[in-house]
Amino acid sequence: MNPLFVGIDVSSKNNVAYLMKPDGSKHSSFSVQNNLGGAKLLSERIVSALGSMQLERVVIGLEATSIYGDSLVYALREDGRLGRFQRKIHVLNPKQVRKFKEAYSDLPKNDWVDAFVIADHLRFGRINREVYMDDYRYKALQTLTRARFDVIQNLTREKQRFANYLFLKCSGMAQDKDIQNTSATTIALMEHFETVDDLANADLEELTAFITETGRGKFADPDATAKAVRAAAKGSYRLPKTVNDTVNQAMAVSIASMRALKGQVKVLDKAIEQQFEIIPNTLTSIPGIGKVYSAGIIAEIGDIHRFDSQASVAKYAGLVWNRSQSGDFEAEHSRMIKSGNRYLRYYLLEAANSVRRCDSEFRRYYDLKFKEVNKYQHKRALALTARKLVRLVFRLLKDNRLYIPPEG
Repeated sequence: MNPLFVGIDVSSKNNVAYLMKPDGSKHSSFSVQNNLGGAKLLSERIVSALGSMQLERVVIGLEATSIYGDSLVYALREDGRLGRFQRKIHVLNPKQVRKFKEAYSDLPKNDWVDAFVIADHLRFGRINREVYMDDYRYKALQTLTRARFDVIQNLTREKQRFANYLFLKCSGMAQDKDIQNTSATTIALMEHFETVDDLANADLEELTAFITETGRGKFADPDATAKAVRAAAKGSYRLPKTVNDTVNQAMAVSIASMRALKGQVKVLDKAIEQQFEIIPNTLTSIPGIGKVYSAGIIAEIGDIHRFDSQASVAKYAGLVWNRSQSGDFEAEHSRMIKSGNRYLRYYLLEAANSVRRCDSEFRRYYDLKFKEVNKYQHKRALALTARKLVRLVFRLLKDNRLYIPPEG
């Protein structure tokens, strides 16, 4: 049964729609405001077109343009007039649309043309996936897990900023691989000692007691750690007092930012766990994966039946590698594709890193892949372990069963 194809170019203020007949010819094109009234008008025009051509199906597509299209998708899903027809709504990867547009060498760049390209892309097919908005629990969870992702990225950047200040104030500690740059103890030391000389000349017993208290028993040999810290301080550069004072001020702001961001992570983790309780899943049966990482994966995958195979999940996450082959030649080394769902990829990688510490099978697999190469060992081994995790995730969700760890 032939459908009507609707391409929508979304912006913050207006949505440009192109309605394409089943044979590829133009039915109409128009612009509406990106608000509830505009969405209702768009639905009316689509229903009118379906009625005039006596069609029962419509395929709607729009690019993933920040958050500007989310509310439009909800409105189209909830519209009762469109509900009388068979409909599919796709949110397309902008890269996918851009690549398709390259086939039209003479097309200009504007909203009307982009809406046409999206409609024609829908007509040709080979669209990755339909939007899974039938169950809003996934979208609600996704809002939280993506917010957490953004906070973690900000925290990572803030930690790097603090590490830079640490090098300025106490270069020896920043260079010592045995002393974590952003550990609670390092932060406490930087707050407690005004200058590197104060730290270098600190009483060893008092310094040991301070490290024991701030480290909360994490150091096996606090006395040795105290000696290492003091030695690192003695070998560090000395800053002029004026510069040192400004570094302390900047460092204090960085420390406050890190603590605030960590607090935000805790709030989001609690909210994620509460939202996750209403979504049935079996992923938390995997040792080490936890509720938050499971939620991050589930939020992006949605209904597992959207995917035909574990390979399609891996491709969606961007955990696949480019293949370089010509004739009898095939490259031994290839790079991971740069496209894919970055949120899903992040949570799969984080989950894999946790699971490989708790599960013997994943630990052996990670160690094997780590030893296969001499460069980028951890990064490569972790990506391959995440790819292995995808196979397990797909099977557990598809069969709705719990994970049974291997013996031994």
